[in-house]
Parts: sequence; structure tokens; C-alpha cells
Amino acid sequence: MNEIYNGKKLLILAGAGVHSKVVKAAKEMGIYTIVTDYLLDSPAKLIADESWMYDVTDVEGIIKRCKAERVDGVLNFCIDPAQKPYQEICEALGLPCYGTKEQFHVLTNKRVFKNYCISHGLDVIPDYTEQDIEEDVVEYPVLIKPVDSRGSRGQTICFTKDEAIKGIEAAKKEASNGEIICEKYMKGCQDIGTAFFVVDGEPHLVKFGDRHLGKVEDNFGRQVICTQLPSVFAPVFMEKVVDRVKEMIKSLGIQFGPVFMQGFMDGDTVRYYDPAQRMPGGDYDLILKKATGFDTVKTLIHFALTGDTKTTVGNPADSYNLDGGTALLITVAVRPGRMVRVEGMGEILKHPNVVYGRQIIPEGAVIPDSGDIQQRVAAIGVYVSNRRQIELFMKEFYNTYKIYDENGRDMIISRYEYKL
Repeated sequence: MNEIYNGKKLLILAGAGVHSKVVKAAKEMGIYTIVTDYLLDSPAKLIADESWMYDVTDVEGIIKRCKAERVDGVLNFCIDPAQKPYQEICEALGLPCYGTKEQFHVLTNKRVFKNYCISHGLDVIPDYTEQDIEEDVVEYPVLIKPVDSRGSRGQTICFTKDEAIKGIEAAKKEASNGEIICEKYMKGCQDIGTAFFVVDGEPHLVKFGDRHLGKVEDNFGRQVICTQLPSVFAPVFMEKVVDRVKEMIKSLGIQFGPVFMQGFMDGDTVRYYDPAQRMPGGDYDLILKKATGFDTVKTLIHFALTGDTKTTVGNPADSYNLDGGTALLITVAVRPGRMVRVEGMGEILKHPNVVYGRQIIPEGAVIPDSGDIQQRVAAIGVYVSNRRQIELFMKEFYNTYKIYDENGRDMIISRYEYKL
């Protein structure tokens, strides 16, 4: 198949560490790689054939450069800010895109998405209006967030009216259109992530996992520290929910590509709250490939250069169950301060069950008390055939991987405690 890619140029929107695998996969396919974002030293830029200094939202500049350089395909892999620009760029250039303007609108705007779910028989989190808050008809606590943002920016858990008013102000600053959502805070309910990959109009469940959040006392109560896959709720989901979700995706008319949705398990009910028309962040696809052979990266690259909605690299059918194995996607978070010394990553990467590992934020960086992705400093992916291996691995991991501040104290917070 590689001969069809000869001489082809692929533009990858954004160059964070998670995009490096896209560059590597494209090179393996014999494709010329270009990465663009506003940073000089993005990790994916360092290994690409060429790099540009256009922010992913600079649609006009990117379109002009693509025409001049005769780019053959454009790909947004897993970041929120590039979703709509990706569609606009592809449309202007007449290049394959895995979504339309209307589809991206439904799957990037939380309010529109919730209404779409309701109209298709899916459950969502109960919500309130700003007027409800003013008139004191709200049952606290509530979660207030922008209608469109990323990395939990602008999100606040509020326990009083005064906190809610401040939360609204913070959320509006992060929203592109100033709109917010106020929802019931789903304390005690399991946070779950679902990802589908549509091939020739048919959605396939490729990810269904339990998203474990950090501790509120660490100011990390809205950030994922580990995702366990498949979810312990997978049997319930497959029996009672999955068909309705597939029908909703089909109703959007999507013919190819990823659909990612987050929700909560409320008893046997899945209450969705956040959508995206992209692959999930992180490197889950590497574990998916190792466990099942389905390669989302090369499949998306092939589509970007051909527009072929029928061909996949590997089989996505029932891939969510990881061939009977279990995976952990571990995110390491640290408390505020300077990361003076990082040790143990090299040793961890040699572990036979580790599929990937990345030091996202380097040694020497100063970490703010932001309560968001700015405190996520590393990511590790683990795959085992026997769940009993995981508890042993977690103990070994936290005994080996360390991050120290200026006073020699370990900075890691919200450690994940695995239980069978």
C-alpha cells in the first residue's frame, strides 16, 4: 500500500509529545511530514521533515501555506482547539475531512451536544440556568464550566451561591462565546470515557474506560490520574446503552473517524456531558494497537491522504475489550513548585508491561497551582493479560518514579490506588 503515499505531504495540526507517534507512523508509510503550531520546540516538530510556525487556529495562514506547498492531506489527531480549524482548512483546500461543519458543531459545543443526546434518547447530567442560581433554586454542589474549553479550564465545583457566581465569571472567561453550563455535581458516580471509530458509516466501540480523578484536597478533583480499561461497567453498557449511542452517531451522518464522549455511570444509567470529534488525548491508541492490532493512527493518515472511508489498518470490531486484557493509562500529577529532579522514567520504560511513557513537562520546570493539565507532568501506559499483575506494577511504579522539589520532597500527588 505504501506506493500510494509516495511523494505525499501530510500536515499535522499541533506538535505536542502525543503527536510524535503520528509523525513516526507517517514516516513509516513513506509520507513527508509537516507539523505546525506556535512553539519552536514542540516534540513532534523535532522529528518531522518540516515545521511551520502557524498557530492551529490561524486558518487563513495555514490554508495559504498549504496551497503554496501543495499539501496533500491535513490531520487533527487529539486536541480540542484544532477541531473546527481542521474542518475549515480541509473544506477550503478540498481535502478529506472526517467531519462536516454541522457535525463538529454538535460534537464540540457541550450545550448543543446535551440537547442532541436528549433528542436521541440518551441520558445527560441535570443542569441549571444562571437564573436558577440567582433565584436560589439550585441544589448544591454544582459544577460550572465553559460551554467549550479543554483540559478542565474554567471549571469550578461550587457549594454556595457566592461560589457559583464566581464560578460563572471564571467559566465565561474560558468560553469562546461567553456561554457556560451549570450541572449537578456527580459526586460518587464513576466518570467514564467512550470512544467510537466510524468506518463506512458504522460506529465501532474502541474505548470504554473508568476515569479515576485526583483528590479535591490536592486541587485536582476534576483531573484524571488514571483510566482503567475496559471499564468494570462494560457489560451493562453493552447490554443497555451502546446501541442507542451508535444510532445517535449514525444520525449525524458521520461516515468515518473518531467520536469521543465522556459521561458518568449513575447506577445503570450513563449520563453524558462532554463530546469531541477527535481521538482521545494521550496514547491509548498505542495500547489498542498492541492488544488488538487496530492502528488508529495509520488508519487516519490513510484517510487524510485518500478520503477512503472503508479501509482500516487492523480490525476495530469489539476492540474495546483489548483481547481480554486490562490497561491502565496513568497520568502523573505534581503539587506546585519547581521540579528539581526527575528520576526512574528510564527504568519504568524497560518494564515488560509498559507500552509507552512520556515525560510531558521536563525537569527544572515550575509547576503552578492551577488544578488543570499544567500539573500533569508525565504519562504511562500499561497493558497486562492478568489483572492481578496491576497492583504489583503500581507499587513498583511509585517506588521507582520520583519527582523532587528544591527541598528534596517527592512532589507526586493524587496517587492512583488500584483495586481488583
